[in-house]
Amino acid sequence: MPPRRAITGRSQEPRQRFVEELRLRRARKGDSLRQLGDTLGWDWSLFGKMESGQTLGSPEVVQALDQHYGTPDLLLTLWELASGDPTQFKERYRRYMALEAEAVSLWHFGVSTVHGLLQTEGYAHALLSAGGSGGEELTRQVEARMGRRGLLDGDHSPRFRTILSEAVLRTPLEDAEEWRKQLEHLIEATKRSNITLHVLPFSAGLYGLDSTAVMFLRLPDGRTVAYTENAHRGELIEETGTVERLQHAYDAVRDLALSPAESRKFVMRMLEEVPCDPSI
Repeated sequence: MPPRRAITGRSQEPRQRFVEELRLRRARKGDSLRQLGDTLGWDWSLFGKMESGQTLGSPEVVQALDQHYGTPDLLLTLWELASGDPTQFKERYRRYMALEAEAVSLWHFGVSTVHGLLQTEGYAHALLSAGGSGGEELTRQVEARMGRRGLLDGDHSPRFRTILSEAVLRTPLEDAEEWRKQLEHLIEATKRSNITLHVLPFSAGLYGLDSTAVMFLRLPDGRTVAYTENAHRGELIEETGTVERLQHAYDAVRDLALSPAESRKFVMRMLEEVPCDPSI
C-alpha cells in the first residue's frame, strides 16, 4: 500500500502544528499582535513568542484564544499534544539553561532533591544513575552538571535562594561517605554571601508546592520566569499570571521554612547522624 499523502500540507510535528494554527487563526481574524493583547488582556509579546515557538503559553491563554477565534477546544487540543510531546522536553531544558545563565537572581524550592547548582559530583552521579543514565552518557551529564556550579562563583554571580523540604535531607545516598560530602557542601554553601538556604520542616504541615520543584529566574529585563520539574519532565513557564501564582505559593512556603541560621543547624544535625565508616 502506498504511503498516505499529507492532505493539508501542514506540519505533523505537534509543536509546529500548534504554532501554524495560531498564526493561521490570527491572520483570518485580521488581528495584530497588539490588538490581540489588548482584547484578551495579556501582554502582546506573549502571543508573539507563542507564534514563534519560543513558548507554548498556559492553558488559560490558549482557552482564551479558542474563545476569541471561535474554535472550541481546537487550540487547546493542539496545545495538549505539543506540551505532552516528549521530543520537546530537551528543547525546553536548553532554553531554561540559557535563561539560567542570564539570571540576576534565582529562587528555588526542592521537594525531593538538592538543586543541581548545589550538588556534589557523587550526589549528581547517584541521582542521574537512579534516573536511568549510564555509561558515557552518565559521565557527560555529571560533568555538565558540575560545570554549571560555576554560575554561583565569582564577584558578579547571581543571588541564589533555595528552600529544601526536610524530605530532601532525610533521603540519604546509599554511599554514606558521599552523603556526608553532600551535606558538608551544603553547609559550606551557607557561608557564601550570595547563597541563602532554608529548610522546610515536616512540622510545617501541608503547603502549596508539596508536589512541585520549582526555580524562578529573575532576568536582566525585569521579567521573572519559572521552571517546574518532576522526575519525568520539566516545564518552562513565562506567562505572567501563572508565574505570579507560583510565586505566591513560594512566598507562603518561605514563610513556613526555618530561618537561614536555624536551617544551617538543621543540616549540621543531619550531618551528625550520618554513620561513620568503621574502617576509618
